[in-house]
Amino acid sequence: MLINEQASVFCIDDLVREQDTFFPLSQETPVKHVARRLLPEITANVRAKRNYREFARLVGSRASPALVLVIGGGVLGKGMEPLLAQPGIELVETDVSWGPRTRLICDAHDIPFADGTFDGVIAQAVLEHVVDPYRCVDEIHRVLKDCGVVYTETPFMQQVHGGRYDFTRFTHLGHRRLFRRFEEINSGVACGPGTALAWSHLYFFLSFARWQPLRTLIRVIGRLTLFYLKYFDYYLARKPAALDAASGLYFLGRKSSQALPDRELVKLYRGVG
Repeated sequence: MLINEQASVFCIDDLVREQDTFFPLSQETPVKHVARRLLPEITANVRAKRNYREFARLVGSRASPALVLVIGGGVLGKGMEPLLAQPGIELVETDVSWGPRTRLICDAHDIPFADGTFDGVIAQAVLEHVVDPYRCVDEIHRVLKDCGVVYTETPFMQQVHGGRYDFTRFTHLGHRRLFRRFEEINSGVACGPGTALAWSHLYFFLSFARWQPLRTLIRVIGRLTLFYLKYFDYYLARKPAALDAASGLYFLGRKSSQALPDRELVKLYRGVG
């Protein structure tokens, strides 16, 4: 556990005593486990597997074995299976919570590794949960080797999903500016407007309820009745207008010594407006 408590919202003592931090430590009941497995998801990540295959190709061409830091890696991210199938890639999975895949407890605001340690860094569905995403991206830049590769996914049109640990959303250009010290390889929609619409419907009805059993019932009904909306994303994700209405966005980039100027940034708008 390598946490700088002076600069983190997390406390080492809570982790030692196995108090709940980001992820609840209490075990799922068998009923909840079966229900979670059987109920359809309302979210579709239409790009993750393809992007991870490209990430693996880029990182694998740099070194063997390639060392990849996973921030928020307590659980396996969506679509990460292609990385696990690559024997030439070693994952260092970190998180601020105990999890089945956590190898190291640390805070992304102060990554406890030397400059230029990693060939690649992954931060999937993480940067919305940190208090200062710009500082975290600076840390990612620091620990990457020259021309190292970063892959990240961050929500845009999504409701709060991490309780008190949910802080920020980014448009496509906002996300690009966050990674202004990286050369873009690819970016776009990870979860599209269909997913965004499903989340909005679900959270509209959740707004009426505070009693947890009722909220659980609403979530169950929502997943049974709204799951079909995500399938629109397989068609819409490549549409320019989807960038303006996406549930989540991705960025695949390479560490650069130059920062993207803001005047150049605004020329990169690819939506419809």
